[in-house]
Amino acid sequence: MNAPATMNAIVLEGHGGLDQLVWHEDWPVPVPGPGEVLIRVGACGLNNTDINTRSGWYSKTVSDATTGGAYDEVDESDPTWGGRPITFPRIQGADAVGVVVAVGNGAPEDLLQKRVMVDCWLRGWDDPFNRDKTGYFGSECDGGYAQYAKVDARNVAAIHSSLSDAELATFSCSYTTAEGMLSRANVSGDDTVLVTGASGGVGSALVQLAKRRGATVVGLASPAKHDDLRALGAEVVLERTPGDLKAALKTAIGNDTVSVVADIVGGSYWGTLIDALERGGRYTCSGAIAGPMVDFDLRTFYLRDLTFTGSTVVEPHIFNDLVGYIERGEVRPVLAATYPLEEFHAAQTAFIEKRHTGNIVVLP
Repeated sequence: MNAPATMNAIVLEGHGGLDQLVWHEDWPVPVPGPGEVLIRVGACGLNNTDINTRSGWYSKTVSDATTGGAYDEVDESDPTWGGRPITFPRIQGADAVGVVVAVGNGAPEDLLQKRVMVDCWLRGWDDPFNRDKTGYFGSECDGGYAQYAKVDARNVAAIHSSLSDAELATFSCSYTTAEGMLSRANVSGDDTVLVTGASGGVGSALVQLAKRRGATVVGLASPAKHDDLRALGAEVVLERTPGDLKAALKTAIGNDTVSVVADIVGGSYWGTLIDALERGGRYTCSGAIAGPMVDFDLRTFYLRDLTFTGSTVVEPHIFNDLVGYIERGEVRPVLAATYPLEEFHAAQTAFIEKRHTGNIVVLP
């Protein structure tokens, strides 16, 4: 195997604050098993899933907004995206990009020395459409916050692109999440899509991918990030929480409603978003960083013939579709900053503060 015996890694040792993420310089390099490949990681992007898992925010005992800090009480039975316990120690990191340096028995040898992106979603390959048989790279198995990572060969795609490893590491989690949301909502060129949290990793991906489908995009973000979102293709950019959203929409697009809301924020503004949906409109959600508990008026839901879709596990084709979009230049990376892996605490702190547009990446 073309790898050393030990490596540098950031290891999550339990639920809690940043102190649970511990730097190691002598962590064992994983050995690829049958059908697996070993990747020398060139870059790995940060994402909310890792923060929410570390803090235990997914637990039903937590009703607060995502803060990245420790919570007073976390039910150990449901602290992950899938509502199951996590095994510690765990190396997190879903958005790994690197070079295949070894293959296990039965894995394709033509992947050796190829630069690859990792598909975050681990499948039950005997039944790949079964969402109950899915896991997540960096959650149900060790991920990419290390110098080396192993994964099933069916979870990687060779990538042919002039983009750097760091740029490529902004894509997998955010863009497959965004494409899954838009697919569930059947977004087309006939739609006007309102994107919350539009400057974040998923939000900026939603802007680009909705534009790719021909939709008109309205982004909600802080004013300092408006020019960034216009550069990504948003026709209209409004404050994060306009006091009168419908009036702001009427002024900006000539209509006080939209056909689709793509939401990753939730929280107290949620009802205002729903009120801005046209009759027969669609709401799709893949996050609740401002808080998971909302006031839901069922009359608005059924009297206006609305459709709501939750979106987490994406269909298998979406990752490969994304690789094609990248190679054809149909989407572009939004790389906010890079940090050495040993400065992971600083990187995740910056990610949590959300003063950036796009994504933050660590370099092993």
